[in-house]
Amino acid sequence: MLVYFLKAFGKIDVLLNNAGYAAIGAFEAATEAQIKRQFDVNVLGVLRTTQALLPHFRQSDGGTVINVSSVGGRVAFPLLSLYHASKWAIEGFSESLFYEMAAHQIKVKLVEPGNVATDFTGRSLDLLTDTSLDAYASYTETVLQKQMNSFDVHASEPKLIAETIFEAATDPSDRFRYLVGADAHYLMDLRSKTSDEEFMAGITKQFS
Repeated sequence: MLVYFLKAFGKIDVLLNNAGYAAIGAFEAATEAQIKRQFDVNVLGVLRTTQALLPHFRQSDGGTVINVSSVGGRVAFPLLSLYHASKWAIEGFSESLFYEMAAHQIKVKLVEPGNVATDFTGRSLDLLTDTSLDAYASYTETVLQKQMNSFDVHASEPKLIAETIFEAATDPSDRFRYLVGADAHYLMDLRSKTSDEEFMAGITKQFS
């Protein structure tokens, strides 16, 4: 695929790693296959495409890697342990890679959306269920309903995310993070003003 693009365009300026989905449900109910798939798509796919493009960027004396993370790479919510683990992994990977690439004029950037009005809550969700495990049934039902309501009420339009990605791709500065969406900004502002205990107590209350 890389060879095809290079033949067609001669040079690649930007790599955008955007593919992803969320496994949602009680972690204890997750199968080995679901755990592997979450990380194959959200993490290993990013690592593989990035590693494939870095030689080209180095030989071209520059390029930009944009990884679409999430505000969920900096804060966490119940029933999304696998998704958050994958996004926090992307945050750490990107920050470390930022330093490695600086000497090669390769920029590394993170776009961190909040909820987005796409089909993320449809085909992009993988429900973790185990019919033999009923200890989480009531909690899961309550939290899932509130999660879905939150997605519907606070979602940003996809155009806003696209505009932010374009901004990151064309920004010549060393800016690393591009937080996008009113809900994402609200959460990070709240997170910066509260202790771990206060913030987590608020999340617990929100989903109880």
